[in-house]
Amino acid sequence: MHPLDLLVIAIYLIVILSLGFVFGRNQSRSEFFVASRSMNWLTVGLSVMATLFSSNSFVFYPAAAMGDSLRIGLSLVAFALMTPIVMFVFVPVYARLKVETAYEYLELRFQVSVRALAAGLFVLLRIGWMASATYAASLVVSEVAGVPQTVVIVGLGVIAIGYTMVGGLRAVMWTDVIQFFVFALTILATFGLILSKTDTGIGGVLSTYFDGRSGMVVDFELSLTLQYGSWAILIGVFLEGLSAFGVDQVAVQRYLSAKSIRTSQVGAMLNLIGMWVVVPALLMIGVALYSYYSQHPDELAPARQIVQTLPEIIADNPKIADHAMPNFVRVHFPAGMAGLFLAALMAAIMSSIDSGVHSVTTVLVVDFRDRLFPDLRPDSARGELRMIRVMVLLIGVLSIGLACMVGPMGNVFDIGKKLTAAFGGPLLAIFVLALFTKRTSAIGVLVGAVSATAVTLVLMYTQTWFSVWYWPIGFGMSLTLGYVISLMRPSPATEFTFNRIMQKVVPD
Repeated sequence: MHPLDLLVIAIYLIVILSLGFVFGRNQSRSEFFVASRSMNWLTVGLSVMATLFSSNSFVFYPAAAMGDSLRIGLSLVAFALMTPIVMFVFVPVYARLKVETAYEYLELRFQVSVRALAAGLFVLLRIGWMASATYAASLVVSEVAGVPQTVVIVGLGVIAIGYTMVGGLRAVMWTDVIQFFVFALTILATFGLILSKTDTGIGGVLSTYFDGRSGMVVDFELSLTLQYGSWAILIGVFLEGLSAFGVDQVAVQRYLSAKSIRTSQVGAMLNLIGMWVVVPALLMIGVALYSYYSQHPDELAPARQIVQTLPEIIADNPKIADHAMPNFVRVHFPAGMAGLFLAALMAAIMSSIDSGVHSVTTVLVVDFRDRLFPDLRPDSARGELRMIRVMVLLIGVLSIGLACMVGPMGNVFDIGKKLTAAFGGPLLAIFVLALFTKRTSAIGVLVGAVSATAVTLVLMYTQTWFSVWYWPIGFGMSLTLGYVISLMRPSPATEFTFNRIMQKVVPD
């Protein structure tokens, strides 16, 4: 690597680590977990996006556009549909109940066993997500920098765990904000450079991409195996987004850190606006890469003796689309800009790790230790912080280890969906039943969620369906079973449905 690239990366890592020490002063449990409920809308919104958009998004949106189609862009419609539900249903409920985690609400609505189940599903979901997100971006960093992938994962994992242990949620959120701007700047610069190399302009790039190809924007064929089918994207991504931004502790923790309900709601809207800027830009990078490699297919597969067109290369090896962007960066990016690109990927990796580790630790402390094993809580505030930081370290080590082992599960898009759908769908169903049905019982929710999770996991590894379909399968099965079983043994009326909460509980 050029010394200028190394300098850019070093400056970035020093700034990020410094934030951990700056915000590490005067820590308390409230400060570590919810930043003393003092964050503004800009920090909340950009932190939510930088965290849940994640490093695998940086890889799979361009790879999907280049290797298959632009149909993944319908995700934006799904995000737009789910955001008002997050803003006006989930955010007010958490704020009015003044919980530390989303899963505290489920004990109020049902009983502690449902709270523990939901918290457990979240822990499994988020550890799997951290592993897949870390793997995806580390693959690119490894190829561009010429460093073993395991070294990338472990090195950046250590840095992310370090500033999370020291600085708590405030450090995590402010590093997310910085990482978002680095991320956005790099996307724009990358698209501009690829476009300049094609020598055809935007019109020529689009013409090359769509020439002789159909169904590139929408394809409403009813098929479980069609890659990026429009029905799968609209339904599956809607449910995935509602789960990620509505009932996932990573997002909920940021809403709880806000000064007010309104602050959280504005932050959620900012997150949507950001996605409508970033996702199209990432897709256009994929379109531009397709145009460039159509002109220079030998650069993507230089070892082949038989000359092939780009569609033939992709058909022979669909996973090669994951390598198109790192290959272009390695060959064509000038000194300094390659360093910025790597800094952006490192930012995405660390954002995935820090937020996941912090939220999982919060759930383990609040929903398991404090509720089920209160005698384990230290007597002093200093002892409490020490225990929390040790848990951050342990969860971080586990996530890093898993990230080193997820490669055989498929391309980066499939890896991300497979490691989250089985747990995220049933988790969302639990909250929907809790908020919008009056008689759903704890036993119904428990049986429905556990059964749906098990069946979805079995289907995931025995069928070749498009991975996003596992979201509606897990959600629908959990919702249906939970409600039907509850009809046989309904619970008493409760004050903790959505309408009753909004009527009776008033925020300060």
